Amino acid sequence: MTILLSQVKIADTRSPFNGLVKDILIKDQQIISITDKYKGAADQTIDLKNSIVSPGFIDPFVHFCDPGMEHRETLSTGSNAAIQGGFTTVFVVPNTNPVIDNKSQVTYVKQHSQELPIHILPIGALSKKIEGKDLAEMIDMNSNGAVAFSDGLYPVQSTLLFLKALQYVKAFDGVVIQMPIDKSLGSLGLMNEGILSTKLGLPGIPAIAEELIISRDIELLKYTNSQLHITGVSTAKGIALIRNAKKEGLKITCSVTPYHLFFTEEDLKDYNTLLKVFPPLRTKKDQEALFKAIEDGTIDCISSHHMPQDWDAKTIEFENAKTGIASIETSFATIQHLFPKLSDNRISELFSLNARSIFKLENEGITEGAVADLTFYNKTETTLLSQKDSKSKSANSPFWDIKLTGKIKGVFSKGQLHLA
Repeated sequence: MTILLSQVKIADTRSPFNGLVKDILIKDQQIISITDKYKGAADQTIDLKNSIVSPGFIDPFVHFCDPGMEHRETLSTGSNAAIQGGFTTVFVVPNTNPVIDNKSQVTYVKQHSQELPIHILPIGALSKKIEGKDLAEMIDMNSNGAVAFSDGLYPVQSTLLFLKALQYVKAFDGVVIQMPIDKSLGSLGLMNEGILSTKLGLPGIPAIAEELIISRDIELLKYTNSQLHITGVSTAKGIALIRNAKKEGLKITCSVTPYHLFFTEEDLKDYNTLLKVFPPLRTKKDQEALFKAIEDGTIDCISSHHMPQDWDAKTIEFENAKTGIASIETSFATIQHLFPKLSDNRISELFSLNARSIFKLENEGITEGAVADLTFYNKTETTLLSQKDSKSKSANSPFWDIKLTGKIKGVFSKGQLHLA
């Protein structure tokens, strides 16, 4: 079957057609022609005028809750939500039951992914049972398809264990992912520590809880000359530490969530449990520092930290509510809304190209002969997602019914076209 994508602007710095409006002809899973105006016949023609095509979006940190918590999300419902958000590839955290800490669990995710419309790549646990005590079987997991290694929602607290992990992944050129929170300072906190947390009577998580772990991990990275990706950066000093480490030539990269860019601690004044997240929403000053890091290139990737929760987990007192936002469907629209002047190339870097480079995924670029793995979006159309339109199994998004400028038009993944 042939599909013609008509008059779409290409945003891919690795393509010779970058920045040009072209007709793209796809046959089965391959791009077979890129021309100014295709004059032949096609089985299906899609008019994408005023839209942009990027290499398929990648989300490098999501929770699809499968296996073990399928009442919140499954690999199937998660993949449908990902398509609605414009993603053709996602990395799932190992915080499942059982934990993804051995090759059989990696194989489970990989096999189920084969039946689904997008690529779901498992992040292997860094420690056995994500207990932070002993290294997991990382070489076996890497050989069977683990894309990176992390304890996911449980940041590694042991300096010795984290040092060993950074050394261990060098054997196969692997990447360690860390969410930076010193739990000895932040385990009992419910929101950012500051004047507002005192006013609301809620225990806080101080910014230094993030900054200490980032600082420690940077020193360990210097010692090992390994590769580290910090996900969910939320503080001004945290992003400054990463910026400086990059200037020193360390192999460190980072990602930020859309909701840390959209909301601040001020949005918690009404004890909105939908905004209870980990790391917590920070101050306006922290948010401004993240904005600057998006614009100057310090932040490499956007990661939704999609974390579905069931209704009971959020419809409860704030101190008892669980953390997390189901945010994958609105990730692109949130960023486009906040950064309307962001270039097409920078969007493709944040949502696709940088992740492909960091985690060493295949990337032929949008060119003739390449496998078609594509995301289509429009920068001026509106996204207005309601609960009834959500493809996620869970109901914990604060972005519902918020009008956002920027819209996913569809994806082409695994030989199939999915239009919004």
